[in-house]
Amino acid sequence: MRFVFSDVQLRHAPPQFLQRGRPVPCPETAERARMLLGGIERRGGRVEAPPSFGSGPRAAVHAPEYLAFLETAWERWRALPGSSDTVIPNVHRNTDTAEYPGHIVGQAGWHMADTSCPIAEGTWEAACAAADGAVHAAMLVAGGEVPAAYALCRPPGHHASADMAGGFCYLNNVAIAVQAALPALGARGRPMRAAILDVDVHHGNGTQAIFYEREDVLVVSVHADPAQFYPYFAGYAHERGRGRGRGYNLNLPLPIGTEEDRFLDAVAEACAHVARFAPELFAVSLGFDTYGGDPLAAFRVTTPGFARLGRLLAAQKLPTVLIQEGGYATAALADNLDSFLEGFGA
Repeated sequence: MRFVFSDVQLRHAPPQFLQRGRPVPCPETAERARMLLGGIERRGGRVEAPPSFGSGPRAAVHAPEYLAFLETAWERWRALPGSSDTVIPNVHRNTDTAEYPGHIVGQAGWHMADTSCPIAEGTWEAACAAADGAVHAAMLVAGGEVPAAYALCRPPGHHASADMAGGFCYLNNVAIAVQAALPALGARGRPMRAAILDVDVHHGNGTQAIFYEREDVLVVSVHADPAQFYPYFAGYAHERGRGRGRGYNLNLPLPIGTEEDRFLDAVAEACAHVARFAPELFAVSLGFDTYGGDPLAAFRVTTPGFARLGRLLAAQKLPTVLIQEGGYATAALADNLDSFLEGFGA
């Protein structure tokens, strides 16, 4: 297995975000990446930095005005009198007839779904590097160089939609990677079909939204019930896709407090759905926030349970790109990744 990460991703370091109206330390830290790197190194893995793929892969997924906002938001925000060190919106879109604003405060409210995606100095560069890592890992697999690759993406991406950040996510790494890899698969004479399986504890609402009307990308997610958990507004079982994408989206929400065996049973069900789709590329949004010791405390997967998860995914015997998403029990991340990779056979 090839492992991909860039030190540029460490530049994103917002000190806090707003949770239930209170400023609290941001759990999505650079230390998460360092711990995950420790898990790779423990197994003797060699981490490679991705090349820059330029703006093309990002622009194939995200709206032009959104990308312009992300690139310039921090400097424009800091130029405001009395501004904070990080961009956190204080207004949001609140009408169907909303006009796109020219002011940075209005644009923050337009492009940021919540208060848990603060933009700091270095956020744009880190997010671009994470997306490049995802693309590089996907191209290694799609090009046939390796059967599997892991992109240590930080900041994560699965809550980012085409024109909106949210939930610690800015660029949708897995969507960018899959979109970039599809032409490479076609060049090899194979059908241009990919499946995304999201096993983060949160529903990947951004990923769902991006592919919701497409039949060439299957999106399946196992996550905590959004009736009681972030992102609240998406991830329900009745959401099956729209138009030509009808039937190509599957959500398997589980109750808060779900035990390991039930979680893995749901993943097995998801994998069976992927197998019936018969994709040429299998992309996994890999979250470790299903861990029982995670501060979110929604599911109860153990460290050995991640080895079981790895075996389930490897048993699909598909060209696989693993894209890191969440996981906030920082001290346990190295052990959990090590366990997963052991089960996956990496």
